[in-house]
Amino acid sequence: MSLGEAPYRIVAVSAGTSEPSTTRMLADRAAVGVVERLRQSGRNASAEVIELAPLATEIAQSLVSGFPSESVQRAIEKLAAADGVIVSTPVYKAGLSGLFKSFVDLLDNDLLIAKPVLLAATAGSARHAMVVDDHLRPLFAFMRALSAPTSLFAAPEEWGSPDLGKRIDRAAGELAALITSGVGRDIADGGWSGYQHSFAGNATRAERTADAVDYDTDLMRLARGGV
Repeated sequence: MSLGEAPYRIVAVSAGTSEPSTTRMLADRAAVGVVERLRQSGRNASAEVIELAPLATEIAQSLVSGFPSESVQRAIEKLAAADGVIVSTPVYKAGLSGLFKSFVDLLDNDLLIAKPVLLAATAGSARHAMVVDDHLRPLFAFMRALSAPTSLFAAPEEWGSPDLGKRIDRAAGELAALITSGVGRDIADGGWSGYQHSFAGNATRAERTADAVDYDTDLMRLARGGV
């Protein structure tokens, strides 16, 4: 891909809720690093961040109803169209943010197959450093994404450390390499028919049809007014 062609699309998902948010700051730094790496190699690239905090109520409602709201669906479609994804979540009580997990629960199981993903998390203590690899990595393995080898974690005392910058640069380089190699596209396109597909709706290669919706569930009968 040359500078004259359509840019690679990097989408970062931040589940930070404070203002300012260190979770968003980590996502921003990673996104800037990936874009810079791509541009240094002669590729054009753009990045945007999906903030989950403003969507929190709609995410909860979408989980209950079984159907993403319009705003949540737009966020999902941005992930589907992304060439590379960065996910950044705060850690609470040795676990992932509930907001972040709820959003992931809304994703079609096929949405991120072979999608290059960079994993990141923040916390108030370095005691939570392993949550990224203990919780995030298995989650995205289940989603069948291609997670970059280097994950990112930042506790308060690390923000001024050169080591954090080095890790961000290394992780950004890994994600850029996965994106430009085309390996994700080759894996997804070459093996698509062989995957066990659980859903139809949001996946880029899945057909959306009315047949994919079970209208005979209690929830759907309730949505129809109890008919």
